[in-house]
Amino acid sequence: MEKKDKKKITIIDLLQSHPDGLTIQDIMNKTGLARHTVLARLHALVGSEKVDVKQINMAKVHKWKQEEPTKEDIALQSLQELLKSHPEGLSISEMIEKTGLTKSTISDQLHSLTNSGKVNVKKVNQDNVHTLKDEPSPKEDVKLQPLQEEHITKLPRKSKAEKESESKSTKPQFDIEEAKDKIQAELKSGKIKRHHAKIKEERAPVAHVAKTVNGNKKIDMAAIKEEIEEELKGKKKPHKKLKKGEEQEYIYTGIEGFDALLDKGLPKGAAVLVAGGAGSGKTIFALQTLEYHASHGEKCLYMSFEESEERLIKHMEDFGWDPQKHIKDGNLLLKRFNPFEITRSVDALLMKSKGELLIDVQPIIFPGNFKPDIIVVDSLTAIASAFTGKEDSYRIYIEQLFRFFEEIGATSFLITETKQVPTIFSTTGVEEFLADAVVVIYNIKRGNVRERAIEVLKLRGAGHQHKIVAMNITSDGLDVFPDQEIFGGLDES
Repeated sequence: MEKKDKKKITIIDLLQSHPDGLTIQDIMNKTGLARHTVLARLHALVGSEKVDVKQINMAKVHKWKQEEPTKEDIALQSLQELLKSHPEGLSISEMIEKTGLTKSTISDQLHSLTNSGKVNVKKVNQDNVHTLKDEPSPKEDVKLQPLQEEHITKLPRKSKAEKESESKSTKPQFDIEEAKDKIQAELKSGKIKRHHAKIKEERAPVAHVAKTVNGNKKIDMAAIKEEIEEELKGKKKPHKKLKKGEEQEYIYTGIEGFDALLDKGLPKGAAVLVAGGAGSGKTIFALQTLEYHASHGEKCLYMSFEESEERLIKHMEDFGWDPQKHIKDGNLLLKRFNPFEITRSVDALLMKSKGELLIDVQPIIFPGNFKPDIIVVDSLTAIASAFTGKEDSYRIYIEQLFRFFEEIGATSFLITETKQVPTIFSTTGVEEFLADAVVVIYNIKRGNVRERAIEVLKLRGAGHQHKIVAMNITSDGLDVFPDQEIFGGLDES
């Protein structure tokens, strides 16, 4: 399959979302890419005439070109508008008179409109009369919910007296240096391991971004911090509680060898992190799971922040699956989103509010007739790249996303890109804690050959086999070999 230049696509999305243009430094800051990488990508885009460059105050500003409509496009639009204003229809001679276009131009455009099913032709007194067909009502779609002012609660400004009282309070205030010292002390005493210390240090400031007030169900980052610390000390976060008399349901992925690694399956409604390096098979794992559930009549949503809908359909067809049937039946929805749409709404409010934010809004709007049973997010890494340099904003959004999936009862598969043999399984570490399960796909180098393997690293609320087993990508999808265990020899290069 064709490999995709993810860095180039990120820059394209960035330029398209900033119509006023960006400098090279702006792009470096927002993508985290090195200067030479940004220059190489921009050079290719300028060479293909997709980007304009202009000098503003000693800096070069790069702007995405808006395509100019062709004469044919203008003629086509003109005819459509004319026919729309004459529902009784018009003959070719009447169109020539009203538009001033030549007969050949009108004939060509009418031919195009007729073939696309937009125009009807009927015979009236020896003339062909053309009428515009009624357009069907627009189909409802999945949308990202933009964050608006009414979705947040700002903490009231405190009086000078209140601030002075708080500063005298015995309640300890957050101090990043003090937090680091405590973490280092725990590391030296052997209470936690080195990679745990790194994660704790990264997450410490997050607790002060948001709180819960008056019992309202808002994002509570302090609670997350407490849960993280409990897990790092060896305590497990409990699986979500079931209602009285309710039994836990389980689902399978439909990937036979992989499902053999699970005692009962994955708990229905779980959030599953799918981690692995580039080309390891994460997207195929997710698509194969959706193919299985869509073919069993369940509603499945694939939220792509990288690949287009057309490419995802092509991927599925390459394995002999029938995505078009599932789409037609209303069981599969593939939708591409721009991660920078999320960043703009979250950043705007975080910058506007100098104090703490309490967010109360569903991050995704579904069509009225489509409530997904299975959701794939591809990928958290792409979303994180849009939040480069704004880790607090990213953590707020990801916490909101996980909670939302849990509330609607959907089983979610969230893809994250790592090293080929990962030691950290997500961008910030918060994701793997919030997830109920972590599936790791390896691309192991043995000499000059790479071999794929898979493991269920973590699973709350159900049993699983604790081993790394062999995996192949075939013409039919993923093949997992649950009895073929991989021992040692993991090379991170």
